[in-house]
Amino acid sequence: MNWTVPNILTVLRLLAAPGVAVMFLYFHRPWADWLALVLFALAAITDFFDGYLARAWKQESRLGAMLDPIADKAMVVIALLVITGYSGMDPWLILPATAILFREVFVSGLREFLGDKAGLLKVTALAKWKTTAQMTAIAVLFMAMGLEYVREASLLRSHTEMIATLSDIGTDEMSVVDFARQGGNAVWITGLALIWIAALLTLVTGWDYFRKALPFLKDDMT
Repeated sequence: MNWTVPNILTVLRLLAAPGVAVMFLYFHRPWADWLALVLFALAAITDFFDGYLARAWKQESRLGAMLDPIADKAMVVIALLVITGYSGMDPWLILPATAILFREVFVSGLREFLGDKAGLLKVTALAKWKTTAQMTAIAVLFMAMGLEYVREASLLRSHTEMIATLSDIGTDEMSVVDFARQGGNAVWITGLALIWIAALLTLVTGWDYFRKALPFLKDDMT
């Protein structure tokens, strides 16, 4: 196993995937939301640098080629599970999240079935845009979840002093609570729009991979 810088970045990204969920085990919200956002964002950045450095330094390896897509899928799948769980099972989120999870499982199954011919399902430029869209959408949704602590009255009901203090900050027209409520809603809607775009790109790339694999799925009738 060759521990080059690109491979180390890939492994760190793989370890960060479950780390996002662990944040919610050891920290209270909204700290868990912000820490998950920071960890996810840093891991997403390494997705660019590990590939770029591997090509620039001529350190491409079979280990990196194997771990890179696994790390990406683990990050997306675990983050979506966390977000859907803490979002109150919003149906506008569940549908695109389901499409993304279905595609990732389906394509992974295709690659496993093709075995030696799995190289035919090379990562396309559109697939890279798909991954970028997924990670951007997830980061925005984590940000919205962080704002949720302030904007959700159910979480603030037991903190009357905090509500009074926050309500006094700002102008007569707009307090911190009002800003968090409106800003949180805007960020959440933006995140939902992005995750729908990501889901569409995900399905398109999944169909492209399936189309390429079709000749190898036909039974030999001769």
